[in-house]
Amino acid sequence: MAETDKKAPRVINKSGTLKMDDKVAETKVTRDISGRKMEKRNRRDRARGADTGKKEFDEITIAVDRVSRTVAGGRRMRFKALVAIGDHKNRVGVGVAKGNDVTTAVAKAGRKAKKAMITFNMNGETIWHETQTKVTGASVLMKPAAPGTGIIAGGTVRSIMGLTGVKNLISKSLGSTNKVNIAYAVIEGLKQQVPRKEWINAKAEEKTVAPKATVAKVAAPKKDAEKKVVKATKTTTKAKVAKPAAKKEKK
Repeated sequence: MAETDKKAPRVINKSGTLKMDDKVAETKVTRDISGRKMEKRNRRDRARGADTGKKEFDEITIAVDRVSRTVAGGRRMRFKALVAIGDHKNRVGVGVAKGNDVTTAVAKAGRKAKKAMITFNMNGETIWHETQTKVTGASVLMKPAAPGTGIIAGGTVRSIMGLTGVKNLISKSLGSTNKVNIAYAVIEGLKQQVPRKEWINAKAEEKTVAPKATVAKVAAPKKDAEKKVVKATKTTTKAKVAKPAAKKEKK
């Protein structure tokens, strides 16, 4: 083995030093100033460790605006963030918060969105019925769509629906273009989703079907009573016919 290692070509770096082989690198021990052994940590290991904990909810920042407030000393500048959070199923929430910088505003808005999460009813990969909700000046119209349609909606509605399990939807934003009001209108429309079993027409159909079954059950005893009445009339007629014959024999 020693001869083969000697014959192997040596790789020299641009600086003129010999390049370390993989075998030598594995056996080499790195030490700090005090002489203690240092652990080897690669960037890949750090990335893998960060991905091990899966997040329960996904978060997306829809908009970040700079707002100002006039005080005695002048104008006070802050940032306002609109954040949506969801679990890619039937839970979603929206939050708005302000902060002195962007990171604090986004963090506060994310916490508010998590507290304000709602659970809505889904019909497979779409919504149950058409809704039109209005929040201040913004009005959002949402309609269910057939499989394969996709999400046909504007930026704010598309961002929120991307965090839910809804994959087929037709939407139209009417009135104001304020992103905060549109986001709240979408949440209000999802709250109003009612399953088919709880529709008013479905309840009326169930009520009309129920009496038919009871009528069929009650009709059977009436027929039996009619048969008994017919039998009783036949016996009485036979008795009336037999009496005159007996009187004639006595005479």
